Amino acid sequence: MVDAVHRHGSVGAAARELLVSQPSASQRLAALERRVGAPLFVRDTTGARPTAAGTALAAEAAHILGHLTQAFERSRQAVEGVPLRVGTFASFGPTLFAGLDALLPQVPIYQLTDHGDRLMSWVGEGSLDVAVVAVAGQLPPAPGTIATPLGRDRLAVLTPAGVEPPGRGRRPLTGRVVHFHAVDMTTTRLHARIAELGGQPRRAASADVAAALARRRGDLALIGRCLALSLATPQEKVLRSPVTAEFSFSMVTRSPAPPELIAVLPALARAAGLVAS
Repeated sequence: MVDAVHRHGSVGAAARELLVSQPSASQRLAALERRVGAPLFVRDTTGARPTAAGTALAAEAAHILGHLTQAFERSRQAVEGVPLRVGTFASFGPTLFAGLDALLPQVPIYQLTDHGDRLMSWVGEGSLDVAVVAVAGQLPPAPGTIATPLGRDRLAVLTPAGVEPPGRGRRPLTGRVVHFHAVDMTTTRLHARIAELGGQPRRAASADVAAALARRRGDLALIGRCLALSLATPQEKVLRSPVTAEFSFSMVTRSPAPPELIAVLPALARAAGLVAS
């Protein structure tokens, strides 16, 4: 109920989605508010606006519903074979899942993308088998999990067609807008380093977004080399970055790690454009 009201901004619209009457929906919401001990929504003639408590509970509800959806999907996949539940961050998803499909065609892969810290916690709680992330060395591991090195990557500059590459000298990014994305927790450092080199840093939500903005505005995109190679069109260039940084990708699993994945790790690293660890 909270999730539906939060998404629609209206008790009436939520009731229609859930196939219940509006009075029934209002009663359910009131019961939840009594249980929480605080109002979840401010309701008036314009709709229902979430309070701080409502926003927090809606986020938890969306997380629980997402796991429930995964449970149903895994149940359907079990008919075909034992699925491997694999998660990674959104920018790396196309590369990783294409590689797994080529290397493990006989294994059903349940695919999930989210932030690295959440993926690692889901491995710890057992709702995810594998998280391929670049933050494993920067966050405390969940109890009972291990991190197996997959490969390394470095930054590169994706230069859209018709856009001048970075300059030379001590400040090669002078006067250039640089849309950047870090796959680990080095965002603040990269922002500072781009500015030191004369550039105007613009943080992007993902490598895909950085590339799209650079193309639209005629700027540069600073992203991981493996991601730049997968995103670049034939008319675009992937150049060495004036900002030096290296990312370490790891496969986080419960112990022991799935043997079918361990067997293909070197090949998976190459398929993803990484330098194998």
